[in-house]
Amino acid sequence: MGVPGDVTPAELRDRLVAERAGLAFLLLRDGDGRQHIVSLVPGGEALTIGRDEAADVAVPWDKLVSRVHARLERVGGHWVVVDDGLSRNGTRVNGERVEGRRRLADGDTVKVGDTPVQFREPEREVDATEIAAEELAAPSVSEAQKRVLVALCRPYKGGAAFATPATNQRIASELVLSLDAVKGHLRALFAKFGVDDLPPNEKRVRLVERVLAAGVVSERDL
Repeated sequence: MGVPGDVTPAELRDRLVAERAGLAFLLLRDGDGRQHIVSLVPGGEALTIGRDEAADVAVPWDKLVSRVHARLERVGGHWVVVDDGLSRNGTRVNGERVEGRRRLADGDTVKVGDTPVQFREPEREVDATEIAAEELAAPSVSEAQKRVLVALCRPYKGGAAFATPATNQRIASELVLSLDAVKGHLRALFAKFGVDDLPPNEKRVRLVERVLAAGVVSERDL
């Protein structure tokens, strides 16, 4: 479940950097459609979500959100969202209304008013030096692999809303290749960019994120 709105290469890069930092974070868009990332620090105090500007996660643009709407707390090593009657319109996680507390899992969408807030909790933790080094050390790709990557990322051109990576069939049609050739290139690219152990649908999205973040494919290429 994602946060709706245009997804630009720069925003994908910011998301990838947040994931690599290894801390849980929230992903949301403001009333003007700008992406915001809020890091959640283990051991910190509970965070408030609300329309009040003083809230830790402030959503002043959403009139359906109460001034103090809900809280996020760290309980027993897990993040939970708490709505114990603070809000008028309630809080939902993946469409289900929260009654009291609800434990959050990576990818859950918390909805307050009309604003969806995605919860992310990456497993791997690295420091800023490793992030910079990894970005600088992007794998080299052949010209043929670059063409496949550009076709894979094509739906993201101009920050297209709700973009998803191109299918194998679409790539094959664009490049006039056989499906087997496309699959072979992608298998090699999944391995090069370290996403080959992920589920099939996720590895395509992660590959797009990584090649855009590393500049292997630029917006101009698209």
